[in-house]
Amino acid sequence: MAGRYGRPRSVLRMRTVAGQVLLLQVAIVVLLVAAAMTALVLQSRTDAEREATNRSVAVAETFAKGPGIQKALRSQHPTTLLQPLAEEARKRSEVDFIVVMKPDGTRYTHPKPDRIGEKFVGTTGPALAGGVVTEKIVGTMGPLVQAVVPVFDQDGRVIGLVSAGITVARVSGVVDDQFPLLFGVAAAVLLLTTGGTAFVSRRLRRQTHGLGPAEMTRMYEHHDAVLHAVREGVIIVGDDGRLLLANDEAHRLLALPADVEGRAVADLGLDPATARLLVSGRMVTDEVHLVGERLLAVNQRSTDRDGGPPGSVTTLRDTTELRALTGRADVARRRLKLLYDAGTEIGTTLDVARTCEELAEFAAARFADIVSVDLAEVVLRGEEPAASAVGIDMRRTAVSGDPGQTAFYPLGKLFRFEPSTQVGGALADGRAVLEADLAEFSGWHRQDPERARRLVADGIHSMIAVPLRARGVILGVALFWRSAATPEPFEEEDLSLAEELVARAAVSVDNARRYSREHSMAVTLQRSLLPRGLPEQNAVEAAYRYLPAQAGMGGLGGVGGDWFDIIPLPGARVALVVGDVVGHGLHAAATMGRLRTAVHNFADLELPPDELLWHLDELVTRIDQDEAADGTDGGVTGATCLYAVYDPVSGHCTMARAGHIQPLLLLPDGTAEFIEVPGGPPLGLGGLPFETWDKSLPEDSRLVLYTDGLVEDRDRDIDEGMALLIRTLAGRTDLTAEETCEATLGKLLPERPADDIALLVARTRILDTTQVADWDVPVDPSSVARTRAAALAQLGEWDLADVSFTTELILSELVTNAIRYASGPIRVRLIHDRSLICEVSDCSSTSPHLRQAATTDEGGRGLFLVAQLADRWGTRYLAGGKVIWTEQSLVAEGLPG
Repeated sequence: MAGRYGRPRSVLRMRTVAGQVLLLQVAIVVLLVAAAMTALVLQSRTDAEREATNRSVAVAETFAKGPGIQKALRSQHPTTLLQPLAEEARKRSEVDFIVVMKPDGTRYTHPKPDRIGEKFVGTTGPALAGGVVTEKIVGTMGPLVQAVVPVFDQDGRVIGLVSAGITVARVSGVVDDQFPLLFGVAAAVLLLTTGGTAFVSRRLRRQTHGLGPAEMTRMYEHHDAVLHAVREGVIIVGDDGRLLLANDEAHRLLALPADVEGRAVADLGLDPATARLLVSGRMVTDEVHLVGERLLAVNQRSTDRDGGPPGSVTTLRDTTELRALTGRADVARRRLKLLYDAGTEIGTTLDVARTCEELAEFAAARFADIVSVDLAEVVLRGEEPAASAVGIDMRRTAVSGDPGQTAFYPLGKLFRFEPSTQVGGALADGRAVLEADLAEFSGWHRQDPERARRLVADGIHSMIAVPLRARGVILGVALFWRSAATPEPFEEEDLSLAEELVARAAVSVDNARRYSREHSMAVTLQRSLLPRGLPEQNAVEAAYRYLPAQAGMGGLGGVGGDWFDIIPLPGARVALVVGDVVGHGLHAAATMGRLRTAVHNFADLELPPDELLWHLDELVTRIDQDEAADGTDGGVTGATCLYAVYDPVSGHCTMARAGHIQPLLLLPDGTAEFIEVPGGPPLGLGGLPFETWDKSLPEDSRLVLYTDGLVEDRDRDIDEGMALLIRTLAGRTDLTAEETCEATLGKLLPERPADDIALLVARTRILDTTQVADWDVPVDPSSVARTRAAALAQLGEWDLADVSFTTELILSELVTNAIRYASGPIRVRLIHDRSLICEVSDCSSTSPHLRQAATTDEGGRGLFLVAQLADRWGTRYLAGGKVIWTEQSLVAEGLPG
């Protein structure tokens, strides 16, 4: 018979009246039936046991010798293999169980899977010795007969045991036939007797809830123990407002006296709010009440739910310590959040001053009322600071908050911290200083007593000073102030937070300082490698602009490798060059200088643009190979270059480009177009030839050469920039070269350039025909005299009589050599520009060489004479021959128109 909560209850322990009557009726029926069943049971028991024994042995031996049993016992998971086989054999053989086990009796199989792995109940010793065990036991399935047989391996060793069993009731057919009748009669008698006792037991069962005395005693003991052991106060109040029950924790939390049960809640001396809640009986959940110095979380429910007695039950939980812990956790969480936000909002740029401003703005909004940051003067200049900041000049770099009319040093003021003050001492050893009460004037005021008194008078009451220390040196100091707007002074926890905040900012400031220093060095190097001014020439009116990327504003390392050049060439021509080295920083600037020097050298050889770029590409390839052989990452592959040559005599322009952006051509009628110069690969890639663009340009045409930093930016792609460039300059025919530069930068220059910008504008000129004279010279020695005479006459028209003698000697020698060693036709050209240029061209590709003639040589002195008389001379190769040229200075003469 089951008791309350499902616990079994013994019939012999019944003490209720209903239970005793029921027990009497059952006893009478059992006595009547027992006499009739005794003979049958005794006879059938013997037969049942014999039948059960024989069947158990047969089934166990058959299963033990079955195929696969030995293999299954030796497998890693015997239960997985044997359990299905055992269950199938059990059902077919009509036994109650087949159990396979280890030699130590641990079950591998069982009809009830939860019994697998437990020890076998029965005798196994004889079976381990090779015998068969039969026995009768009372097991979990009732009285039964079981047999245990061994399982042998091939060597005759026992590797397992098999047990089969049958309940006696299963094979006892006679008992099965008689039991229904006997139990039917017994059930009828019990039914009749139960009806008589139902009326008596109903009321008793309702009052005791069907519990016996022992159960009621045990329940009371358990409930009482739980009630007084829990860490929550429990109070039960009746519907009349009287306290029915209060456990020990409730007595402690509410400070109740010992004899409170039965007293009215209003008489317990509780605070009015808590007393009203207990009497009201309303349902609340985690409602917080202040009782004395405790914060109690109150939960209250009605007891008359589900038919219970009227009243209410209340639980009280002390949350005082939990609230304190929660408060400290909230403080720690806010502190971590502040430091995390500081990491994202401070040091967003590589600019020293801006980083200090970010620190001041962030701390003034989240930590202090007023924040000032003072940096060593050497740090602002990008220099390495000293390990100690004692006695060095400090400059107020950033101030944030609302200083109003207080006596704070103004932004930009240069001063020194007195070593006798706490802040001055902190700068000596790098420690932070907390002044919780400035009104005490404990030494901080010695820096400036008058200003200190004014600060305190203006409501500044607390201060923290933390040196900005990074990589072992002190960069400056951050001062945090609290005014009357925040009455709470700084505490020790605030000091540690300020130290962490400043430590993070100091690293950003030092990074910005280092970056600014490297940027300044790179700018200085780059500017030293770029042209200092425009060379003297009359071929074009030129103007240029060079703008390095701003440090800390997103430039890839700051300074890049952009460059430009204007190179005067023989024959009054000029070369225009713009290039860009991939990368930024000192290496890019140094590489730019190497390439610029190489372009100058190749230009002196008077190579055409495509050949010059080819030689430059070969040079870059060799540089890359040398850098790779040294194991350094200093290659320049990917540099770009645009090289153009303009001849003011003919107005002819030739250009080629190696991976560079296309230049812009502005014609005198206002038409603007990008020049379709055939594209070549960037320098250093090799493998492909460079092609040239040739065209005669009208006078006053403007060539606009630039690097990609002008038209490309983070917020603008290169196509948009080029379209904006052509819109800016189209139709602007009135602009000079300088004005063209200004107009271009005014429209396209980003607010903070992220890349270098090189811009070169050349307005073409064409020499007047009166400044050029040329003659065809027959291949006849007698024509030398006629050529000299014509040249002298032309010099007279140009009023250059002072150089007529030297010019006559130069032309005589050059023309004579052309007639003697070259092939016709021969042509002579004089150009009156800033210098007098003499050119003799022929169809031979053989270049004359200057040599020192011996005293016995009849010839070989003519070219030496030319070199002595001319300021410069050289050879320029053409498609159908060469040109030998000389230049003579015209210092004493006026320059042409």
